[in-house]
Amino acid sequence: MRTDSGPEVRALLITGTVGAGKTSVADAAGDLLTGSGVPNAVIDMDWLRRSWPAPADDRFNFALLLRNLRCVAGNYLDAGVTRLVLAGVVEDAEDRRQCEKAVGVGLSVCRLQVELPVVRQRLSRRHADEPEALRWHLDRSGELDGILDRARVEDFTVDATHHRVDEAAAEVLEAAGWR
Repeated sequence: MRTDSGPEVRALLITGTVGAGKTSVADAAGDLLTGSGVPNAVIDMDWLRRSWPAPADDRFNFALLLRNLRCVAGNYLDAGVTRLVLAGVVEDAEDRRQCEKAVGVGLSVCRLQVELPVVRQRLSRRHADEPEALRWHLDRSGELDGILDRARVEDFTVDATHHRVDEAAAEVLEAAGWR
């Protein structure tokens, strides 16, 4: 999509297992774009799905996420944003297609790869005082990593195991062709 008087409008979804750093890297990517004068918005898709209870047939409230994403992305695009940076999980090609349809512009997907022992260390720090949440996230990290390995919904991958957040964000933007 190209606006009448401006650059091509694009979206980038940063995906990966829980604890990979999707939200942190998306935030840092937004900061880098802002520093370069690029109109952008960062959307954490987890917040767009956060509602309880989720329908029995939609464990992660994906349908609600899509409805909210359509509205939020449209508002940002109407306000002049040319780069949408999304942080979230898409588990298969159909989820990816639906996300692209919801944002209404071309969507690239970057998978953040982080070695599972590092993910588990991060999760242990994040959920140190929440034993049930920690157990769920530790179990989910390996499960989701396997799902993403099989699904291969990404256009490119960035190994963020040993990168600082700002370094990973710069690499993601470079790989997306946004820098």
